[in-house]
Amino acid sequence: MQAHTLRKKYAEFFASRGHTEIASASLLPENDPTVLFTTAGMHPLVPYLTGEEHPGGNRLVSCQKCLRTGDIDEVGDASHLTFFEMLGNWSLGDYFTEDSIRWSWEFLTSKEWLGLDPDRLSVTCFAGDEDAPKDEEAAAIWESLGMPRERIHFLGKEDNWWGPAGQTGPCGPDTEIFWRTTEEEPPPGCTPGSDSGCFVEIWNNVFMQYTKAADGTFRPLARKCVDTGMGLARTAAVLQGLPSVYETELYAPTMAKIAELAGDRLEERHQRVLADHLTASCMIISDGVVPSNLAAGYVLRRLIRKSVRVMRKFELEDTSITVVAETVIENYKDAYPVLEEQREHIMGVLREEEEVFGKALAKGLREFDRIAEGIEKGLQHGGSNNFPMKKAFALYDTHGLPPEVTKELAEERGYLWDQAGYDAAEKKHQEVSRADKGVFRGGLADHSEATTNLHTATHLLHQALRDVLGDHAAQKGSNITPERLRFDFSHDEKVTPEQIAEVERIVNEKIRADLPISNCEMPFEEAKNSGAIGLFGDRYGETVRVYDIGDYSKEICGGPHAPSTKVLGRFKIVKEQAASKGVRRIRAVLESAS
Repeated sequence: MQAHTLRKKYAEFFASRGHTEIASASLLPENDPTVLFTTAGMHPLVPYLTGEEHPGGNRLVSCQKCLRTGDIDEVGDASHLTFFEMLGNWSLGDYFTEDSIRWSWEFLTSKEWLGLDPDRLSVTCFAGDEDAPKDEEAAAIWESLGMPRERIHFLGKEDNWWGPAGQTGPCGPDTEIFWRTTEEEPPPGCTPGSDSGCFVEIWNNVFMQYTKAADGTFRPLARKCVDTGMGLARTAAVLQGLPSVYETELYAPTMAKIAELAGDRLEERHQRVLADHLTASCMIISDGVVPSNLAAGYVLRRLIRKSVRVMRKFELEDTSITVVAETVIENYKDAYPVLEEQREHIMGVLREEEEVFGKALAKGLREFDRIAEGIEKGLQHGGSNNFPMKKAFALYDTHGLPPEVTKELAEERGYLWDQAGYDAAEKKHQEVSRADKGVFRGGLADHSEATTNLHTATHLLHQALRDVLGDHAAQKGSNITPERLRFDFSHDEKVTPEQIAEVERIVNEKIRADLPISNCEMPFEEAKNSGAIGLFGDRYGETVRVYDIGDYSKEICGGPHAPSTKVLGRFKIVKEQAASKGVRRIRAVLESAS
């Protein structure tokens, strides 16, 4: 069964059981400033899991684009991916454990649907701890469906508990479904959840019945929900009898192109890394991210530069990564038309970053030599041969020299490499990044009154920029804290002082007019046709929320917003600068009106 058929069958199965199919949301979270990317199908649904009513009802099904960086070091094996598609179905206060498990079993094993051999399926359930009891209910349901007790395994929170997408939020125990990869019974100790390779997880059913509070405690949810996720690529590999997700049609054309370019110079693991990273890069760029040293842009930059490094390390200097990216777009454009729509933009971003990185690599190598000279001088006076990890991270963060390159060069010269020290330097950078990150449209540090007011001001700023500069001045990103707003927009030249003054005047005029702010939900196409501003393509679901600021601004947005403009005070632009090629950045504040 091909992946496109699996997508269709999954939606059909749950639609026949009263579920409404919803479109994939963006890879960039709308309403959660604590994470960089949409990491699971439930992520865009957090407001509805916590009580808000969904326009599609209380039973939903989707195929959601996801991106995770936690497993990035595992990429290159048979099953791990940075970008992946998650098939999922949800119950928002409707059915719970029994129906969820029963339907999973039916979809997987029924000849009408996937027809997998039940004897090669095993499951895990939550073992229980001080926060929640052992999930004997789920185990009993599995047994009633014919799952032998010996193929039901109980594991702890690390394996069978789904935490909130961010620091707080809905969570609960889960049951995970595994496919045995071997024809024969596995040897002792080779169990689901282990690193044995005898089993691959294909489906995860989460029973959301708790919410994690800011103090770390778990409290019962007002209504119980179900969140499930089936990995499209992994399940397609199982259905096709393939040992690797990279052999499915989702990656095979890209792998073939890489093999054509590299011949026998590139081992399989590195071919997989290249295919994975460039697929993820194309998807991220299509959702509006550009390479940078912060947040989502930082992840994109790492993915692109690792791809370039792999190409060059294996003597592919004369071949641009865009050659491989073209194959990625061809392969995914039917499922995600936005890739074709943004083909030239994606190619341009990749080419520019590749060119910049080539120059950065040369500078980084020169800086490495200077650091090495300092170490050698120190050794002459009894100093240490430890390579300084802060400088190692600076080589990457400032000069773009990948850590694996620095490590290789350092060890070639006999210097000691402290990986834990490097990780600590990187973690510190990430913490700073999260405090000042540029997640597009969802880049709110919190939902405080000050941040909310500045968020409202970005809508006025956006429209004022369009009035002064033209409709091409479209939002490319925003980052808002209680102290200030940062707004990126498309524009090819510096904004003049006169234009800045006019934008300020318009925004403050609208603030003084005390315009009311209202919102309503409507179908995406209706919102688009009504003139609402939005980052279109695959960015939104079928139903969106539109905010009106009087009759001046109409924009698709997830909120929050002030009740009217009068509370905003006085708007002031404090800086205008280039953010990247063709993108300008404004920093602004709100001051007291008195």
